[in-house]
Amino acid sequence: MKKLEGKVALVTGGNSGIGLATAKLYRDQGAKVVITASSNETFEKAKAELGHAFDIVKTNVGQLSELDRLYAHIKEKYGKIDVLFANAGIAHFLPTPNVDEEFFDKHFNTNVKGLYFTIQKALPVLNQGSSVILNASVVSVKGIAGASVYSATKAAVRSLARSWTAEIPVSDVRFNVLSPGPVESPIYSKMGMSEAELKGFADGILTNLPAKRFGSTDEMANVALFLASSDSSYIAGADIMADGGLGQI
Repeated sequence: MKKLEGKVALVTGGNSGIGLATAKLYRDQGAKVVITASSNETFEKAKAELGHAFDIVKTNVGQLSELDRLYAHIKEKYGKIDVLFANAGIAHFLPTPNVDEEFFDKHFNTNVKGLYFTIQKALPVLNQGSSVILNASVVSVKGIAGASVYSATKAAVRSLARSWTAEIPVSDVRFNVLSPGPVESPIYSKMGMSEAELKGFADGILTNLPAKRFGSTDEMANVALFLASSDSSYIAGADIMADGGLGQI
């Protein structure tokens, strides 16, 4: 039997990268999958390329009114959801002296505020026994030069999983964290670095990475499936580091 047979899953930011790989795996494992795309451009692209496979809703998670529309759509069409992968996020690196208020606010608005209210507003439509997976990062525990703002947002995500696990009965909702390490994903091309800077960044990571390679989005999706399914039924409040060993040494 498929692991998510008859389930309804929501993957925010499911139009690319880890989110898309996870959405595809959830679908293949029997779930009806709703994905979000944050802008008109990414929504139209996703609709054209993926509309046959997923229910796609344009949603900027940093805008609470758009989250309200998302959950109104889900409630009307599906009633409840069983799996929520809060994956939408951004990642840009700058050394601390170069960080301005706009850069800081943009990251916290999406990665922390957006995720927080994605979960808060989902609570009324989560089935009992549902699974919520929060996408964080190995940088929540590993110091990376130039990543101070991004790392702080992901440490906040890790903290939220602990708080919600203490606050909300595990029998109602299981909260867990997926913390990817370096992954071959489109998010790296969006960091605002030049090609040479990206290569230097990647080479620097590989030097200290026990696995000596970047992970794949499919490998992250496999962990997200484990956390979504009954295979992880006794796991709550955990941070699963799929990081090639980077955060473990």
